[in-house]
Amino acid sequence: MTNLTGHRDNTQDVSRHIIETEETLIIETPERVPLEFALASIGNRFLAVAIDHFIQYLSIILIAWFFLSIAGYTTSDITDSPDKLFSDAPKWMIALMILVVFLVFAAYFIVFEWLWNGQTPGKRLLKLRVIRADGRPLTLWEAIARNLLRIADAIPGFIIPIYSLGLVVIFLSNRDQRIGDIFAGTVVIRERLDEAPTFTETFSNPVTDVAFTRVQKPTETRADVGKLTESEVEVVEAFLRRRWDLTERQRLWMAWRIALPIMFKLKPSYDMNTFTYEGFLEEILHRFHNRQRFLN
Repeated sequence: MTNLTGHRDNTQDVSRHIIETEETLIIETPERVPLEFALASIGNRFLAVAIDHFIQYLSIILIAWFFLSIAGYTTSDITDSPDKLFSDAPKWMIALMILVVFLVFAAYFIVFEWLWNGQTPGKRLLKLRVIRADGRPLTLWEAIARNLLRIADAIPGFIIPIYSLGLVVIFLSNRDQRIGDIFAGTVVIRERLDEAPTFTETFSNPVTDVAFTRVQKPTETRADVGKLTESEVEVVEAFLRRRWDLTERQRLWMAWRIALPIMFKLKPSYDMNTFTYEGFLEEILHRFHNRQRFLN
């Protein structure tokens, strides 16, 4: 269950004052505890996409310069008569250059959001992330869907995206979604480091009791835990040991933060009716240790 709210009540607790002026996407977890995500502002999204387009166009210029250089053209030839180059250059080179430039232009956002779990270089610098509207990590399908419709959002520009239509749709949307987000079922959030203690703060002190118990109801999960590294499993273990030192809201938020990249990496299948992020971490940890004992 999702809804959108602004924090205007002066009697709310301190944690809510942190995001008092922000529009917040609230997602109710299976434990019936809300997770709050600060929606990215239009200003931050504009700066992020401006950085990404700068990287795109710089890459395109360098690619064009590279192809023209291997064809034997000098820097002076390129700068003096650029229009003449395309009429004199070999057809195979022009075709290959156009193909590579198209891939850079079309696949930039898709590839980065897929490989970087909802982030591009611009979004990473501005601390933004694309997630599904239900709080789960972005999949390849959502990355493709939201970015294929970037052409519509960029109207009236294409070569130089203006995003006039996208801005209008964002203003009209109650989740600050552009056309691509609405179609793909995604939202852009701003990562807040103050939502819960950092990993260093939470896991820095030595732990005397390394045991932990399973407290969430098991859910049927299918995933190849062999893809996990020892360091990733150590983070899961540390969280499950320390979770009771956190408030309920912090614990759920931290479970989401740890589970998100693991889900992105493992691409698990699970029963959504019984799924919880904390229960997912418990299940993954138990399976990993069972696998290690079997291999040993």
